[in-house]
Amino acid sequence: MSKTQKSNFITYGIVIAAYIILEVLMLTGNLSSHLKGLLVPMTYYAVIAVALNLCVGILGELSIGHCGFMCLGAFSSAFFSRATEQIIPTVPRFLMAFIIGIAVAALFGFLIGIPVLRLKGDYLAIVTLAFGEIIKNVINSFYIGIDSKGLHFTMKSAMDLNMEKDGDIIINGAMGITGTPHNANFTIGIVVLLISLFIVQNLVNSRDGRAIMAIRDNYIAAEATGINVTGYKMMAFTISAAIAGAAGVLFSHNITTLTASSQYFGYNASIMILVYVVLGGIGNIRGSVIAACILYMLPEMLRGLNTYRMLIYSIVLIIMMIVNWSPKVIAWRKKTFGGLNLISILTGKKKGVA
Repeated sequence: MSKTQKSNFITYGIVIAAYIILEVLMLTGNLSSHLKGLLVPMTYYAVIAVALNLCVGILGELSIGHCGFMCLGAFSSAFFSRATEQIIPTVPRFLMAFIIGIAVAALFGFLIGIPVLRLKGDYLAIVTLAFGEIIKNVINSFYIGIDSKGLHFTMKSAMDLNMEKDGDIIINGAMGITGTPHNANFTIGIVVLLISLFIVQNLVNSRDGRAIMAIRDNYIAAEATGINVTGYKMMAFTISAAIAGAAGVLFSHNITTLTASSQYFGYNASIMILVYVVLGGIGNIRGSVIAACILYMLPEMLRGLNTYRMLIYSIVLIIMMIVNWSPKVIAWRKKTFGGLNLISILTGKKKGVA
């Protein structure tokens, strides 16, 4: 077994071990109902952190629009589940909803990538951020219902759908979708996370992954050696969008009412996910998962300290940034621990490297 394969299996092992521990705690009644409710959100934030790290860390393109892809995956899958709730059994319906959510997000990732990936740096970040905001606002203007005559669509109001009395409004403008089947659970979330890790880690360690990283390191040199720069950038961006769509499917099937609000899909949510990637290590897939889990759970677990909750959270962010990125701290860690500290072990960083 190669060193890379061993590192991948360590990542899978950490996720599986965390799942087993939490399941045991739930079965023995040692986990509060509040913490149980945080487990599924923790998994889909870890999934979208993996997706964003593929774009930011591996491809080297700063995107702040992944919440838009998550929103597309969430609404397309929730719409399908609500429309076919009485027609298709639960298991095949949920599997089809996953496929639809991933496919829609991947399609928009491909379409958006055509013009967007011509940009670089801050310009790319601004355009992808605008995309996320546009998607959110466009969905908020949709009114879609279904009755015996079929689908009805308008962008004015629910009254303009002109449906029969027994018709069902599925998307109700800014009120979103209500009554989506609650099919997502912690086990499914872990399975989706493991599949996402498998896809991304195998892509990174493949020939295509090396080409993508070559583009990240030196665009001109990669193009000069015959690498299809546009093709590989599109491939990485589309896969990243598809994984974000999978996170959206988990999201939409875990809540009662799905709305395209700024709280879930806005600028702050996009920055929060970017924080997970940066603090976990740009280009470090395992680190993104660990950072997403810790940083999502921490403020929720500190709700009892309502006055100081965000202060403690901010201090933890500052400490993590210093420990992970300060050259002097890195040098001290290397001298004192030989690089084999807890952070290095958990995030899979090489000895003496942040």
